[in-house]
Amino acid sequence: MSKLIDTAIRQKTAIMVGVITQNQDEEMVKEYLEELKFLIDTWGALTLKSFVQKMAKPDAKHFVGTGKLQEIKNYVKEFAIDMVVFDDDLSPSQLRNIEKVLEVKVLDRSDLIIDIFAARAQTAHAKTQVELALYQHILPRLTGMWTHLERQRGGTGTRGGAGEKEIETDRRIVRDKITLLKEKLKEIDKQMATQRKSRAEMIRVALVGYTNVGKSTIMNLLSKSEVFAENKLFATLDTTVRKVVIDNLPFLLSDTVGFIRKLPTHLIESFKSTLDEVREADILIHVVDISHHNFEEHINVVNDTLQGIGASDKKTILVFNKIDAFSFIQKDEDDLTPIKRENLSLQELQKTWMNKNNSPCIFISATNKDNVDSFRALIYNAVKEMHIKRYPYNNLLY
Repeated sequence: MSKLIDTAIRQKTAIMVGVITQNQDEEMVKEYLEELKFLIDTWGALTLKSFVQKMAKPDAKHFVGTGKLQEIKNYVKEFAIDMVVFDDDLSPSQLRNIEKVLEVKVLDRSDLIIDIFAARAQTAHAKTQVELALYQHILPRLTGMWTHLERQRGGTGTRGGAGEKEIETDRRIVRDKITLLKEKLKEIDKQMATQRKSRAEMIRVALVGYTNVGKSTIMNLLSKSEVFAENKLFATLDTTVRKVVIDNLPFLLSDTVGFIRKLPTHLIESFKSTLDEVREADILIHVVDISHHNFEEHINVVNDTLQGIGASDKKTILVFNKIDAFSFIQKDEDDLTPIKRENLSLQELQKTWMNKNNSPCIFISATNKDNVDSFRALIYNAVKEMHIKRYPYNNLLY
C-alpha cells in the first residue's frame, strides 16, 4: 500500500516579544502586542505565544536579557517556531546578535509592516513607494545580511577583506537603487500633482483614520463603488478617488492608506505623494472605530500624524464608525460605580464627545447603514460651506 504524502502548505508560526519600560507600561505593551498579533495575522502567520520582560530600558546587545532570550530560544526549538517578531525596532547589531542566538528568522515591527505593504501593493506607484522604503530600511542592516550569507556559505574565510568589500559593493548598489527609485517617484509625483490640479475646481474630501476602521466601506457607501475592503490591516495602499454627488452637489472623495502606531519613517517619506491627497484636501473625514477599546489613542495617533504632515489645520468631520459592534456595560439606576469609558452607554459616549469636540461629530454604522442620512447631510453642509467660500457667485447648486 502506497504511503499518502501530505502536500498541504504548513502555516508559518510566530512568537512576539515586547518589553515593559518606563516609557511603555504593562497595559500599553499588552495593547501593542494585540496590534502586533493582528499584523502577524495579516502577514499570514499564526502567533502561538508572546514573551514580555520588564526592564529599565532595552538591552543594547540583545534587546531583552540573556535569561529571557534563552527562554525564547528553548520555546523556538521545542515548537519549531518559524519566526520571532519584536514589537519595537531593532538596531542592525541587535538583529544580528539575536539571530545568532535564536538561529531563526527575526523581524521587528517595521520589518513586518514593510513586508505587508510589499505584499499588498498593487499599482506601479505603490510598488515603487514600498520598494524605496524597503531599500532605505535595509541599507544600515547590510552588515548583518552579509554575515548571515557567510554562515550559509560555510564560512570560507572571507570575513575580513573580501567580506568588507562585498558589503561596500552592496551598499553602493542599494544607494544607487534608492537614487533611481527617488527619481522615479519624482516623476510619478509630478503626474499625480498634475492630476490633482486638474481636479482643483471641485471640493476635495479625504477619508483618514487608523488602519482597519472602515474607511473603504464608507467610500463604497458614499460613492456607490466597489473599493476593496477587508478586515485586515492596510487593506488599502493606493489612494482611490471617486466623484460623489449628494443631492445636486458634486465633490471628490479620496480613500487613503490607514495610519498606525510606530509607522516606519521610511514609509511615511516614501508615501509622500499618497499623503499629498490628505495635505491638499479641503475637508478631512476622520473615521474612528468606536468598537475598539482604545479608540482614543487611535485618534491621537492620527492627529499626531496629520500634524506631522502639515494637515492638522483642516476642517474635519469626526466619524465614529461601527456602532453596531460597540459594547458597553448596562448600569442600573442605583449603581454607584464611577463612570468610565468602559461602562458608558453609546448615548452617554455620544454626548461626551459631541460636547468636548470642536469639530462636527457623528456616530454611524457603515455596514448596517445606521445614521447614514445624517452623515450625508453633515458632509453636504460642509462641502456646501466650502463651495460658497470658494465660488461666492456660483450658488445655482443650492
